[in-house]
Amino acid sequence: MLDPATDRDLEIMAAQLGRTMRGVLGIGARCACGAPTVVVTSPRLPDGTPFPTFYYLTHPAAAAAASRLEADGTMAALQERLDDPAVADAYAAAHAAYLADREPHGHVEEIAGISAGGMPTRVKCLHAVIAHALAAGPGVNLIGDEALALADWSPEVCACQPDARGSADREAHAEPR
Repeated sequence: MLDPATDRDLEIMAAQLGRTMRGVLGIGARCACGAPTVVVTSPRLPDGTPFPTFYYLTHPAAAAAASRLEADGTMAALQERLDDPAVADAYAAAHAAYLADREPHGHVEEIAGISAGGMPTRVKCLHAVIAHALAAGPGVNLIGDEALALADWSPEVCACQPDARGSADREAHAEPR
């Protein structure tokens, strides 16, 4: 999925990440409330810098959940899953899908063949594989799907901080009195 990014989306993502957004192509996944969860970024930033991370996890609660999984050893356990040839083949296919998604947005020789998260042979960043799983949908990135299933965060339940939504959204998400 690639939704156009609105000015409000750019404001929300800047608040989520604490920086001005660069090279945004669109939104790859959204929270249940509609706030951006994954940004899709150009493979070459406006300043000319190659940027291989096409799908970037922006949602603070999702990023925190990925960090907790990395800290608790889940990444190592998922790396061991690649010893299963079927899982390794699925992860290699996820790598190919990632590259196929990115390539139409610009060929960048410096990052040709490089996806994210350690694909296709290592699991080195759960943020990246979860972002890919969220943007591509279930069944495209098996390791990302498994990490997402283990996370203490779900894209189906809003976990946004009020500041990451507009005042109208805050009112819509307010607890009934």
